[in-house]
Amino acid sequence: MESTNKADSMAQSTIERMKSMIDVNTIIGKSIVSENGITIIPISKVTYGFASGGSDFISKKDNSKDLFGGGSGAGVTISPVAFLVINNDDVKLLQIESFSSALDRIIAMVPDIADKISKMIKNK
Repeated sequence: MESTNKADSMAQSTIERMKSMIDVNTIIGKSIVSENGITIIPISKVTYGFASGGSDFISKKDNSKDLFGGGSGAGVTISPVAFLVINNDDVKLLQIESFSSALDRIIAMVPDIADKISKMIKNK
């Protein structure tokens, strides 16, 4: 039972360290305001993986219950995917990578369409 507690402790320690590295500012970055008043907000994708394991190794020579072997590890990847650009009443999402499907392209066009419709309504 003690080895289970050690493995749980290792896993919990790794998870806590990962949490401290990643916060909301990692995904939605701090805004940058240019001299001409344009606000740029970076948007990133965060991917992480985690693995842990452990075992007791009891040998014929040493029958001690204090033996434990284990390990844990994690990996984090942060990739910029887009920039949100705000210029007065105009908001645009500029993707870094090309669109992977027609649905992605349609979703990216929604803010522009909404802006055009609202301008048409204001003009009438």
